[in-house]
Amino acid sequence: MTFYRQVGSVPPKRHTQHRNTEGKLYYEELMGEEGFSGDSSLLYHRGLPPAIVDSSVWALPDQTLHPNHPLRHRHLKLHELFPEGKPAETDMVDGRRLILGNADVRISYVAALRESPLYRNAIGDELVYIESGGGVVETVFGTLRAHRGHQVLLPRATTHRWLPDGPEPLRAYIIEGTRHITPPKRYLSKYGQLLEHAPYCERDLHGPDEPFEATGTDVEVLVKHRPAGEIVGTRMIYASHPFDVVGWDGCLYPFVFDIADFEPITGRVHQPPPAHQAFEGSNFVICNFVPRKVDYHPLSIPVPYYHSNVDSDEIMFYCGGNYEARKGSGIGQGSVSVHPGGYAHGPQPGAYERSIGLEFFDELAVMVDTFHPLRLGTAALACEDTGYAWTWSGRGPSEWI
Repeated sequence: MTFYRQVGSVPPKRHTQHRNTEGKLYYEELMGEEGFSGDSSLLYHRGLPPAIVDSSVWALPDQTLHPNHPLRHRHLKLHELFPEGKPAETDMVDGRRLILGNADVRISYVAALRESPLYRNAIGDELVYIESGGGVVETVFGTLRAHRGHQVLLPRATTHRWLPDGPEPLRAYIIEGTRHITPPKRYLSKYGQLLEHAPYCERDLHGPDEPFEATGTDVEVLVKHRPAGEIVGTRMIYASHPFDVVGWDGCLYPFVFDIADFEPITGRVHQPPPAHQAFEGSNFVICNFVPRKVDYHPLSIPVPYYHSNVDSDEIMFYCGGNYEARKGSGIGQGSVSVHPGGYAHGPQPGAYERSIGLEFFDELAVMVDTFHPLRLGTAALACEDTGYAWTWSGRGPSEWI
């Protein structure tokens, strides 16, 4: 995070006694990044934060990944994994389907109606985009409301759970880093303030406003971690409820960012993807493509020019409007395009010419660019539109020359 907040009851000075009205001490916990040299917050608990009574194996959902081989562009239709009109008897944790991943980032999709178990990702931050539906995220820092268009940033090791609360499933696109997800460094002052050229500011980032306390004993928390490179799960049983925080302060906490508050950067000619960047992680970036005025040079071509991802795989999740460059490809709401490094991609046939003279794009998409190749989850292979790779040529594999 980039700015300090204080919520609930904290003592006037850190690392000093903090007691309740009966004189009992609260227990201070430092939650910090990069050892003791990164952002942190101090949380004040009623019970001992490390007190567990049991620890056992939690079998994670399928984590298998397959190489993108033979190399080709791919179109994934995520709604086929959780069809419309069918009950989504899943939750936001155990119901996730792994779509893509590498050693730096993993992307999953879920449609959930049930409340999730308590969960903590001890590998890295999660950025969760809400495609549709809504609900509440209960966290050790307090609660957050999340609905369509929200990007929910959950720092590494934040204990939380999801409670969908509408008649429709909460559909979410989940980006998991192996470290931290932050605003791009070029948007920040040397002290961490978002600068004037950034497409959003601190007013757009909404953290918890008050503590959320729960009681109970022998409380189960599912923990995802990486003891020796392999991703595994552990089921921890806490002696008392982890949501026993009476107050906290610092610069590390979960927050909600509404994609509608992202201010697009436009120009006379087509702006490259970094103009749309919202966040960055270790060896990947996240961009928001939102409705916007497009290029206004008299000879401009508003859709992207054809480009080769020399160093990157480009993953686009289409979550609203009508993406001009993909018209005619079969891509629609809930689609993901996978454009791997190694050869060019760009507008579909006819889109280049059709875009001339347009003044506005009504499109909404979240993009992840990685700097190491991505592999395909089993779920991706289960929802692939296998004809997408040939749509630029109008031919299929049997017609190759």
